[in-house]
Amino acid sequence: MGSTKNINEMSFLDHLEDLRWHLIRAVSAIMIVATIAFIFSRSIFKLIIFAPLKMDFPTYSLLCKAGQLIKVDTTFCGETLPMIIQNRTMAGQFSADIWTAIFAGFIIAFPYVIYQLWKFISPGMHPNERRHSRGFIIICSFLFFTGVLFGYYIVTPLSINFLANYSISEVVDNQIDISSYISLIRSAALASGLVFELPIIIYFLTKIGLVTPQFLKTYRKYALVIVLILSAIITPPDIASQVIVAIPILILYQVSIYISSLVIKNQQRKEQKHV
Repeated sequence: MGSTKNINEMSFLDHLEDLRWHLIRAVSAIMIVATIAFIFSRSIFKLIIFAPLKMDFPTYSLLCKAGQLIKVDTTFCGETLPMIIQNRTMAGQFSADIWTAIFAGFIIAFPYVIYQLWKFISPGMHPNERRHSRGFIIICSFLFFTGVLFGYYIVTPLSINFLANYSISEVVDNQIDISSYISLIRSAALASGLVFELPIIIYFLTKIGLVTPQFLKTYRKYALVIVLILSAIITPPDIASQVIVAIPILILYQVSIYISSLVIKNQQRKEQKHV
């Protein structure tokens, strides 16, 4: 159920009740998908989670060929990664199974989660705004999935390869706990997915007047520093990986400036019509 009252007639408690039902639907969708993912978890671990441990992973193969082309020795051409995955707690593997299923449930159900968010905020918008925002769910989902794929195919293998081959001494073996390994994949995929939502965030911040194109242009150099810091956080501390991650984020920032400009122009056009 949900509120059928006019948005102007709803009290604060009515809004909370409406939000509660939207959240229930979103969480229910995540749990349903997570349950299905749990049933097929063995395939998910084999084909997705543990795939970056194999040197025939697409990213390694591509970077290996690139290194050979420019005649540079890389760690992407090895036969195996110098690390093993281990479990050191009684419930470690079970917990990894549960959280991986929930993680998969959130990613797959993301369009429906965004749909519920849209259903909650859209009644407060003008009909003309709703009409021009019909593609919100599609665009938002596309950016999120693109970010998740970027995190999985770029950030994750770069991080795993760098950290697996990093050594302070030959007497230390890389025996990685499964929770640490999965946490790296989860953080890289989700962080990238959320970062790729930057144009959508800028769109709404511009709509409510908190951001302008001039503001984004003025503070572009500060944004560059923030992007490099963010790249350093979600990638291993080598320059090549940080540059690879920073480039799409900077492109998204430029796209956000363009989107902000369009929003401002549309608002000015509406104001001129009412004059």
